[in-house]
Amino acid sequence: MGVEGTLEYISDLLSNMKKKKKKKQTQTVALKIRMDCEGCARKVKKVLSGVKGAKSVDVDLKQQKATVTGYVEPKKVLEAAKTTKKKVELWPYVPYTMVANPYVAQAYDKKAPPNHVRKLADPAKITETTMDDRYSTMFSDENPNACSLM
Repeated sequence: MGVEGTLEYISDLLSNMKKKKKKKQTQTVALKIRMDCEGCARKVKKVLSGVKGAKSVDVDLKQQKATVTGYVEPKKVLEAAKTTKKKVELWPYVPYTMVANPYVAQAYDKKAPPNHVRKLADPAKITETTMDDRYSTMFSDENPNACSLM
């Protein structure tokens, strides 16, 4: 295998890289959609079934939830759902066991399904304020004007 074989091998690699398409993975997209009746549910199911790549669509009227499974992108499913002119958002709830502090004011939602709370970025993060810094320097050993309580 000389120079010719090496060049042929490299050209094959480059040509294969151009031809390959990314395979889409099966995804499940859950949406919270405001639905009032069975007619609304049928309309939502019909629109979401028309999304390219959708394999199955489940609509739960009681939870106000629509689930689309297939080779779909969440943005396209959300856009399609908005064409129904109903209030739509990605499913904002997670099981309360998945959240560090499920009863924080931002996470707790009365409208959430049983055993679910709103999904938050990270409620456990504590941000320091300038007030905290003042108290820590007030009692610091490095501060010559610090209060000594011992």
